[in-house]
Amino acid sequence: MDTERKLNLLATEARFERADPLDAGALQAADPCASPNAICVHKARPTGIRLLKILQTNVCEYDCAYCCNRAQRDTPRASFSPDEMARLIDEAYRSQQAQGVLLSSGIAGSPITSMDRMLATAELLRTKYQYPGYIHLKILPGAERSQIEAAAKWANRLSVNLEAPSQTALRKLSSSKDIQSTLLRVKWIADALAARGRNSGQTTQFVVGPGGESDRDLLEMASRLYSQFGLRRAYYSAFRPVPQTPLEDFPQTPEWRELRLYQADFLMRLYRVRLSELPFDQNGNLIPDIDPKLAMAKAHPERFPVDVNRAEYEELLTVPGIGPISASRIVRRRAIRRIADERDLAFCGVVVSRAAPFILIDGRRVEAPPPPRKPKDNAKQLSLFDTAEVLCEKL
Repeated sequence: MDTERKLNLLATEARFERADPLDAGALQAADPCASPNAICVHKARPTGIRLLKILQTNVCEYDCAYCCNRAQRDTPRASFSPDEMARLIDEAYRSQQAQGVLLSSGIAGSPITSMDRMLATAELLRTKYQYPGYIHLKILPGAERSQIEAAAKWANRLSVNLEAPSQTALRKLSSSKDIQSTLLRVKWIADALAARGRNSGQTTQFVVGPGGESDRDLLEMASRLYSQFGLRRAYYSAFRPVPQTPLEDFPQTPEWRELRLYQADFLMRLYRVRLSELPFDQNGNLIPDIDPKLAMAKAHPERFPVDVNRAEYEELLTVPGIGPISASRIVRRRAIRRIADERDLAFCGVVVSRAAPFILIDGRRVEAPPPPRKPKDNAKQLSLFDTAEVLCEKL
């Protein structure tokens, strides 16, 4: 198999590794049956970078029931040597096609051997190629502590995929993995990054749906990882069935479930919301047809309305349509002069149409503006790095 075909194959099959919540849209756009030059691109946001996502190899001895690379699946296999991989990543960087790489791998031979190949790639990038770009290394299940410490030397960010919030749920996905073993590696990653002074942190990923877990189960585990190990972000990957796998007939997880999980996760991380405050149904799942913050506000009418000229920052954060940035702007603006009208709120970044039912301006009810016209879709198709998937990772 030539280099171009290998690059396309290993980039396509890395598409399930999440680097940003927007990857959900990327997976819809990525068609593994498309032409050899098919790629998927996210427009980098101001706080993000373009990532080349790729596997060192898609050869794998594990039996994960949802995975396109599971050992028992009949699919083309390919591998890059560490020097080949390092050269390709460096070329993508030097040609300004990608500012960084998310490098993962199947388990070929053993987790330790496979991890060594990825570490050799990262070391070659930093030493032989003097690569200054961003490196996100996936830590493989079964990796040794010394390997994680070496990875922290070369990479900006490390992550290990937990995949499920409990051993019961994980057992439905794979007979090869153990959740306590993975949690131990989460701790080792946290220790290794702290020792190196890395401030980009670690992430993890959950496969949502086939394990039978509830949204509360997922968010409880995420909350634990945030508080105990300083996890930077949890990614929630809505299950999509893959042909020739044991779960090929299992229904696809609806996109709204993934969206609600991200919304609830953001509330915990950025809005100081406790898990106990989140609204769940009797099965422990988030409400499908209403976002969690609005559901929380409607469930606690005694808290509203709040007056934007008197409310504390924490109170403002509870209002739908007001986030950390707009709440901070309101507080700063009040130090100069009071919020006078809806235009002042809009100037602070408040989504007035959402916030209006829950706020007052000096005792006066706020008038919601009419909904804006839907803009025309002027999105342009982007084309980067002929045979690879390039995505945005938010730091």
